[in-house]
Amino acid sequence: MTTPDETTTGDETTTPGETTPGGTDGADDRFTRGFQEMRESRPLGTRNEVVTGPVADWATDFSHMEPEWAADPYPIQDDLRERCPIAHTGRFGGGWLPTRYEDVSAIAYDTERFSSRSIVMSNFRPPLESAPVGGVPPISSDPPFHHDARKLLLPAFTKTAVSRLEPATRAFCHSLIDGLEAGDVVDAARDYAQHIPMRVIADMLGFPPEDGPKFREFVENALEGVNRPPDERIARMEKLFDYLLEQIRDHVDRPRDDLTTYLIDAELYGRRLDPSHVSGTMALLLIAGIDTTWSAIGASLWHLARTPADRERLVAEPGLLPTAMEEFLRAYAPVTMARLVKQDMHWRGADMKAEDWVLLSFPAANRDPGQFDRAGEVVIDREVNRHAAFGLGIHRCVGSHLARMELRVALEVWLERFPRFALDDPSAVTWSAGQVRGPRTLPLRVG
Repeated sequence: MTTPDETTTGDETTTPGETTPGGTDGADDRFTRGFQEMRESRPLGTRNEVVTGPVADWATDFSHMEPEWAADPYPIQDDLRERCPIAHTGRFGGGWLPTRYEDVSAIAYDTERFSSRSIVMSNFRPPLESAPVGGVPPISSDPPFHHDARKLLLPAFTKTAVSRLEPATRAFCHSLIDGLEAGDVVDAARDYAQHIPMRVIADMLGFPPEDGPKFREFVENALEGVNRPPDERIARMEKLFDYLLEQIRDHVDRPRDDLTTYLIDAELYGRRLDPSHVSGTMALLLIAGIDTTWSAIGASLWHLARTPADRERLVAEPGLLPTAMEEFLRAYAPVTMARLVKQDMHWRGADMKAEDWVLLSFPAANRDPGQFDRAGEVVIDREVNRHAAFGLGIHRCVGSHLARMELRVALEVWLERFPRFALDDPSAVTWSAGQVRGPRTLPLRVG
């Protein structure tokens, strides 16, 4: 994500992630400057030429933005795992794609040689000075800062905290279905799945729920626009941070019991957070907390719509849903993360250069026959399922309990209200391109 990476406020240098105290009168003046003003003195990152067009050979010219990859990446991943388990591309300034579980896991755990300072592979690399915080902490943070930034978020995402959100989430799912009619063709992605995490995250952050259409635009700009010219992409991302600054200032003036006020008041090392830390974490929660979950919900409904036997079994055996849900997460894991190589090295046969990208394809890892029996099949009663849908290593998803709750409730309510549904036109289903894959349109016949 192209985001603010500064580690200073005003003219006074601070420890990464910290800020100086507020004004002498005790007022919180951290957010009086606009992000545009703060960005003007920040070190520039590196930009490279945008390369698009059909892939010549996935082993030497891969692109996760190509329509063929978005439509069905699994045959491509299976082929690469056999003939070129660490693929390369010259696009995006150079990058690598491991497809074996053991390689993905090894890189995810290796924070000495692989940096998380940018987790979206694009034609822009943030400056080295942005480490160890990165633009969207804690997911963009490297050790040792990462540990403390992540720890700040843990209280909001415990099982207990998430359980308190379930009744409202369930009621909202029912209200969405109340607006749909049995016997009709409905878009289960745009009219159902995509609304659920938008409402949950908006409520957690204390944002107006009617701003959902803006959230959709922010997601698309952040994750699906990586082949836009870097300066254009940065300009689009600035809209997100302008919106966040507006919400932050409103919360400074009118504090309430939500995650935004919590972040504004939070401290690290005895000091309040730098403005870029507050806004970056909010951007992470808004983007990652929405797209990943709506993709998982949509992909699960897509599978059930095209697999009547699994749908009928879950309707007859609702107690099987938690197990089936884990299999949907394994088989249709939405998220791929990026790392940046810290130094030139020869890694498991690959001559990696400093600043090369590495795409950690958790979806490919989850379908590795060396790790899972019947890896290419969806087995809804799979008993042992140590999948990597939520990532591996120190950056494993902090919101996994929340995502699981939203996915479970969304599927429970849908199956309760629409026990019979099927794809209306399989060719009309469209999938997002980029590092988070899920159905963008999902026309279903219901009732």
